[in-house]
Amino acid sequence: MLLIGLTGSIATGKSTISSLLESPPYELPIVDADVLARKVVEPGTNGYNAIVKYFGPTTPDLLVEPSDAMPQNGPNGKGRPLNRPALGKRVFGDSEQLQRDRAVLNGIVHPAVRKEMFKMVLGCYLRGHWAVVLDIPLLFESRLDRFCGVTMVVAVSDPEIQMKRLMERDAHLSREDAENRVRSQGDVRVKAQRCLERGEGNGVVLWNDGSKGELEMRLEEAMKEVKESSPEWWSWVLLSCPPLALAAAAWRIWANTRINQRWEGSQTEAKAKL
Repeated sequence: MLLIGLTGSIATGKSTISSLLESPPYELPIVDADVLARKVVEPGTNGYNAIVKYFGPTTPDLLVEPSDAMPQNGPNGKGRPLNRPALGKRVFGDSEQLQRDRAVLNGIVHPAVRKEMFKMVLGCYLRGHWAVVLDIPLLFESRLDRFCGVTMVVAVSDPEIQMKRLMERDAHLSREDAENRVRSQGDVRVKAQRCLERGEGNGVVLWNDGSKGELEMRLEEAMKEVKESSPEWWSWVLLSCPPLALAAAAWRIWANTRINQRWEGSQTEAKAKL
């Protein structure tokens, strides 16, 4: 089974591509890290309890305010949901404290998300899907790209387009808040460059500076190439022979790890020359 790692940055069009891949003619299962990240911090979960314990004392508005529609102990008695905008302000930014807090939050959420992702991917494999899409904003940063046969980045070449789309989508964000959120996910143009290091057929960049129609055409062209390099019959072979599937997965992890090492080495050299 082919793992397609889909990433980008906030307001670049990743969700649009995810929706297209889930719909005809592709109809691929989507493992959405953002959806799982919400699931693992719902009231009553270990993730929720850890976040409340760490951030609660310093974030008075961490939880949704009680109201007639929202009881003090939450609708299910396990606690009120997290106030995500308030939590976002506590972790998005460049100061050392915000970076430390963001690392704490990631340390709570990411392991739980990985566990849920593994369960979903295993289910897709057992049901015989030829491919599954891993929709992960921080694909490279989490190093989950190592497991992907194809890496797909949705990017914009003009940073101002990204800012405009984000502020139109989330009207409650100030310019500073929007800039902090964009920076927290890294420069999408660097992600695009890193993706292309995987070579033709393994690294796909979908530039999204134009209309949705143009993006759809780019996706169609890219998926034709993906299917040519990873036909459905190969997925059935791997499903029928688990040892071969494990060997193929091990080779992919090794190859991607080597690519990442070369990339990181080149970035270190470039910084040293500055």
